[in-house]
Amino acid sequence: MDKPFQFKQFTIIQDRCAMKVGTDGVLLGALASLDINPDSILDIGAGTGVIALMLAQRSAAQTIDALEIDEAAYEQCVENFEASPWGDRLFCYHAGLDEFVAEWEDTYDLIVCNPPFYSEDVSSGNLSRDTARQNAALPFEELLNGVSLLLSEDGVFATIIPFKEEGEFLVLADNYGLYPQKITRIKGNPTSHIKRSVLQLGSTQTKVDIDELTIELTRHEYTQEYRTLTQDFYLKM
Repeated sequence: MDKPFQFKQFTIIQDRCAMKVGTDGVLLGALASLDINPDSILDIGAGTGVIALMLAQRSAAQTIDALEIDEAAYEQCVENFEASPWGDRLFCYHAGLDEFVAEWEDTYDLIVCNPPFYSEDVSSGNLSRDTARQNAALPFEELLNGVSLLLSEDGVFATIIPFKEEGEFLVLADNYGLYPQKITRIKGNPTSHIKRSVLQLGSTQTKVDIDELTIELTRHEYTQEYRTLTQDFYLKM
């Protein structure tokens, strides 16, 4: 479980991170739109740093900043950044979003966040893991407020949330002047229910591009669409 996760161009050491490399982070790292050729990127709640590293691989952005409040995860994220081919473009701050917003004056062209999901109390007996998973640690409202203050005028905010939270999240986002531009709904297999929504929002109201992505046809037999999406990252795609 804790052994390093080897991608094609970088390695994630994760033994001290509460949240390990998972499908949600990889989906967000691969699906976040780079259509505006962002020069600056911010990853809120970076964990291992996997999303920021994927975006460093995919983009020419000169500034890729990350925020991580958990000390052990922050230290591990820094190690993963420094060991990567893009260490000169990556920087992690040991800070919460609220304190970062209060002190920061620049804006970002692309902001990404794989936020804590579980609004109900979850207890695994591991405090760091529970904090990383519960949105009490970063409520959607606080996230959206921070993004609205840090996003450049034509910037994009990309996030992945439970599908059941999509409607409520978009209503909240509207209050902060953030409107959906693209929604990708994720299914585990062709017969399963939609589980996740990858949302891309910006300050312009536009026709929303909605599509669906299915990960597997059967157990460990991945769809061509998912293979194409992740083949630059996963060793076995």
